[in-house]
Amino acid sequence: MSGRRNIRTLTDRNLRTCAVTRVAEPATGDAMLVPMLDPGLLAPEKVRPLRRTEYECLVELGLFDEERVELLRGQLVTMSPQGAAHATVTARLGRRFSRALDETYDVRQHSPFAATDDSEPEPDISISRARKRGFYHPSKALLLIEVAESSVRKDREIKAAIYAENGAPEYWVGDLKSKTVWVFTDPRGGEYQRVQQLGRKDALRPSKLPDIQIRIGDLFSRR
Repeated sequence: MSGRRNIRTLTDRNLRTCAVTRVAEPATGDAMLVPMLDPGLLAPEKVRPLRRTEYECLVELGLFDEERVELLRGQLVTMSPQGAAHATVTARLGRRFSRALDETYDVRQHSPFAATDDSEPEPDISISRARKRGFYHPSKALLLIEVAESSVRKDREIKAAIYAENGAPEYWVGDLKSKTVWVFTDPRGGEYQRVQQLGRKDALRPSKLPDIQIRIGDLFSRR
């Protein structure tokens, strides 16, 4: 019993510590996910989104060790298992960038990105400037990439808005079904002002990494 009390006390203390750190409330009206509870039935009370700092504390406590989730607009969203095509295309992108960039860049796969006060998605690829010391989740990126099959709409709408709000200069969504890549650039006012859909004969040239070129046909090739 004493061991259990000690564990409970430690957990409660950690949760109180987590609650000390506060960040700004997310702006009302910008949530793009459908809430689980009908706001009309709750009025005048409101659903309170989870803050990113709170979510990170819960992760550190191991509350999500048995499931894959990400924080989007203050809500926990489960992530679908990756199929072979998804995993292979992501691996190709990871190898391409890791080989082309030196140690001053941080290339991560399936890792948290501290995007906004209420969102911490896990893009398939994130590329940022490397920090010299410490443990951290990147909060600024040169390029973010999602590879999608069943999640194209979520990636093109919900995540694009989150990444634009963060100010990420470029965001790609690789569509496994159409074998195309959506390229989002010029974030302003919480939206990307320029969106292009590129096909198999086109090449990807990230604006912040000008020495890199990736042919879309090669990216989706079965060979």
